[in-house]
Amino acid sequence: MKLLTITIPCYNSEEYMEHAIKTSLAGENYVEILLVDDGSTDNTLEIAKKYEAEYPEIIRAIHKENGGHGSAVNTGIANATGLFFKVLDSDDWFDGESLKKILRFIHYIQKNEIPLDLIISNYVYDKPSLNKQKSIHYKETFTPNKFLEWKDAKHFRMTNNLLMHSLMYRTEVLRESGLKLPEHTFYVDNIFAFMPLNHVKKLCYLNTDLYHYFIGRDDQSVNETVMIGRIDQQIKITKIMIDEFDYDAIHDDKLRSYLLQYLSMMMIVSSVFLVKEGSKESLEKREDLWNYLKNKSEKIYHIITFQKMGGLLQFKSAAGMKFIKTGYDVMNKIFNFN
Repeated sequence: MKLLTITIPCYNSEEYMEHAIKTSLAGENYVEILLVDDGSTDNTLEIAKKYEAEYPEIIRAIHKENGGHGSAVNTGIANATGLFFKVLDSDDWFDGESLKKILRFIHYIQKNEIPLDLIISNYVYDKPSLNKQKSIHYKETFTPNKFLEWKDAKHFRMTNNLLMHSLMYRTEVLRESGLKLPEHTFYVDNIFAFMPLNHVKKLCYLNTDLYHYFIGRDDQSVNETVMIGRIDQQIKITKIMIDEFDYDAIHDDKLRSYLLQYLSMMMIVSSVFLVKEGSKESLEKREDLWNYLKNKSEKIYHIITFQKMGGLLQFKSAAGMKFIKTGYDVMNKIFNFN
């Protein structure tokens, strides 16, 4: 069995996918790399096949009809043979030494038959246009290099959520969770970083900068203009997460609090961009989203509204909406979201 399956979803990625592939090859024969071509119309599939032919023991090229990022991740999970599972977007890359460090750790737990469901590592915002890098770490939340449960977690900061970039699930945990990401939908990484967590009992945090997250393309999904244009997609994902969140079924109080925080963040993002778009229709969508949450669970609605700052996002006056926009812009300057 391979120690790690790296799935690289590729759609018209000919210009940058080779960097992602080459950095993944630092894992040598301990990894399998699944290049999932999601119905590309450029040379993506040919590039994937070229690498498969060159590294037949490591790389598999998988072609499928276009279904979006979530569909490609689903295909990766279905085909994975590695003990752990990691997604690497085709415009991002790994730090080679960090990958080797994590693989040594996985080999250790495999050899010693240590049960572990999740490995957490750092990711780095890379913004070459401004020559900026920012490492996102979890030292304030998890003690590094320790086998932990959720109850051992410390404070979760609102700006430091676990993302797809920082998560490496045991493959069987993903399958047992029943995770199936929606097709033809953006922002599915939020579901990936949310729904399987209640199936995680044992975890470990490695304080190493593995994942480099490229920021800066004009067509990138986290670009502010793009996000406003795709706000219906963000709302769709948020509603799915609302539907799937069962407050009473969460097995740990710390995890429940964290998931509520994550859901709060999704409500905040949707609300801010609806206010920024500013049309009557967008403001009606904001109200509909909060009503959707309230109708699903008044308990969760009240927690997010009164304990997680969600009430601030429901201001209807001109001054209130200006406050929302200004608050977001200030936070974006500090944390460089996009």
